[in-house]
Amino acid sequence: MTADPRYPVGKWEKKTSLDPATRRRFIEEIAATPAAMRKAVAGLNDQQLDTPYRDGGWTVRQVVHHVPDSHLNSYVRFKLALTEESPQIKTYDEQKWAETGEVAKTPIEVSLSLLDSLHTRWVTLLRAMSAADFERRFKHPELGEMNLDTLLSLYEWHGRHHVAHITALRQRNGW
Repeated sequence: MTADPRYPVGKWEKKTSLDPATRRRFIEEIAATPAAMRKAVAGLNDQQLDTPYRDGGWTVRQVVHHVPDSHLNSYVRFKLALTEESPQIKTYDEQKWAETGEVAKTPIEVSLSLLDSLHTRWVTLLRAMSAADFERRFKHPELGEMNLDTLLSLYEWHGRHHVAHITALRQRNGW
């Protein structure tokens, strides 16, 4: 944990090539994300869910809805890279997605269930991939060309990052 509430597990460190053991460890971390998220929000009331995890940050509710939004985009990027030759992927405005009308109105259980189901599919895909599959590439409009090892390393971090936003807030507030 770091003292910076924006990056409680530190900033993402880009990795472009993973060895098999690291790849397996990252896949298992992604597999663990739905349970970790459920544990992080267990027992929170609506007032707590509507508390920003830091000054100027998203609320816990927004974070919970953001994670499956983001991970769904990542899953699609994996599928595109596995089925097309170096496809150009589409980005999305995370901030605007966090502010759409359903975010405040949808119970977090809906997004937690979506995260469970999505990760079941995604992790099954990840475990079935070969070393050569992880070398497949896609083009990101802002980050340039990336391979699937890099994307795996990003999303291993991403789940831990957002779970830690919530657990650090709970710790600071004594929840």
